[in-house]
Parts: sequence; structure tokens; C-alpha cells
Amino acid sequence: MRIARFSNAGEIAFGAVELAEDNGPNPQTIAVLNADPLAGPVKYTGERVMLSEVRLLAPVIPRSKVVGVGRNYADHAAELGNSVPKSPVIFLKPNTSVIGPSEAIVRPPESDLLHYEGELAVVIGRICRRVPLERAAEVIFGYTVANDVTARDLQTSDEQWTRGKGFDTFCPLGPWIATHLTLDEAADLDIVTTVNGEVRQSGNTSAMIHGVPELIAHISGFTTLLPGDVILTGTPAGIGELRVGDEVSVSVSGLGMLTNPVIDQEG
Repeated sequence: MRIARFSNAGEIAFGAVELAEDNGPNPQTIAVLNADPLAGPVKYTGERVMLSEVRLLAPVIPRSKVVGVGRNYADHAAELGNSVPKSPVIFLKPNTSVIGPSEAIVRPPESDLLHYEGELAVVIGRICRRVPLERAAEVIFGYTVANDVTARDLQTSDEQWTRGKGFDTFCPLGPWIATHLTLDEAADLDIVTTVNGEVRQSGNTSAMIHGVPELIAHISGFTTLLPGDVILTGTPAGIGELRVGDEVSVSVSGLGMLTNPVIDQEG
């Protein structure tokens, strides 16, 4: 199932996306749900809307946090001149950094060097703490596409990552949450990032240094994860600059494509 959060006639709603590839009776539609499925049991309302006639929003606004993982692909660590970490490198992005498909990434005046980082994101589905590796699948609600936008110059000058990764609009998510993937399937997904249609990143989640179960076990070992929290699992090699006027797209096989323009901050 693919769960979308969308705006229709000024109202925010949730629904199950029915794509043409599903060969269902209502391709390219959304079957509307009566509530946010992360908040508790839901049911179908019986209403369907055309996917083309609604505005997709970020599929989740984390209740408390977005947890990022740095240097989780050896080729990405190498391209920045870093060694491969023995344990996951963790940072946080505020939930105010989250935007949805087609929303603009805003270059702040403090930065002259924005980078894209296409990633697989994990959406947590239940309150959990100290999750064993073998039970990681039980706490996953689903997966979505992410772009861990980074002000690389600020990340470097600050010598820590909060500001460089935490500006408003620096965490595009979407287009929806896929809830049907197994851990094995999530461990073999292609990640492709394009800028203005040109491929800049091409990797696969099989190259992660620390896989999804290991990340969940490690992160939940020091912080309680809440429903709707998001884990960004790291980016493959090929990161590079975003300029004002660019359009960046991140696609993950089986999950869809997330596209955002880049603009300057006004005022």
C-alpha cells in the first residue's frame, strides 16, 4: 500500500494511492481514508479522488524528529575524504525542515554551497526503545524518498551539522509512504538523483554500511522513537551543488520520484 497525505479543495486528507501499475479498477486515484493511519486504526470513506487533481504534501510531518545518518555508504564517505565509520554517524534535523513534493528548497543567505543528498527514508510506526535487530520490521510503518539538503559550507565551518542540515525546507519527503516493502526488498533499491534532468547520483541501498535493522537498533538505543519519526539512511556517492533555478529529483525504485525546485530566500 502507498499512503499519501494531500490537499484537496483546501482540506488535508490521507489516502491509499492506486496507481496504473497496480492494475486496479481505479488507476491513478486515491482512496480516501478517514484519518491519519499513523495515529491509529483507519477505514476507507468510500470517496476516491484523482491523483492529478490533488496536491501531494509531505507524507508525514514527524511528531518529534528526523534522524539522519551520515557516511553510510563507503563511496560517499570517500568522496568527502572521510573514513568509513565503525558505528552509525547520527545527526538530527528539525521537523520544520520537512517539505513535500514540488515545494521549493530555499537557499538561505548564510550559505553559498547547497548540496543534494538522495536517500531512502524509514518512517517509524510505533513507540519503541532499544529495538533488537530481529524485531526492527515490527516498528517500521513504511518507506519514502528523501533529499537531505545540506549547506555544505556551514556544515564545514560550524564543525557540527545542526545548522548546515537544519534550515527550513532542507528535508523534502515524498511522494508517499510505501508500507508493503519487506526488509529484504528495502535492502535492494536503486537510488537516482538528477539535477535539471541530468543524472548526478546512482546507487543502491545494498551498499549501505549499516542496514535498516542496524540503524533502528542503534538509534532506538539512545532515544525513544515515536510514530511518524523519520530515519534518513544515508546517501550514495555523487553529491553535488544545487543552484537557484535548479530542479532536483530523487527517485527510489518502487517508491516513486520526489522533485523540488531551488529558489533564493526573499527579503
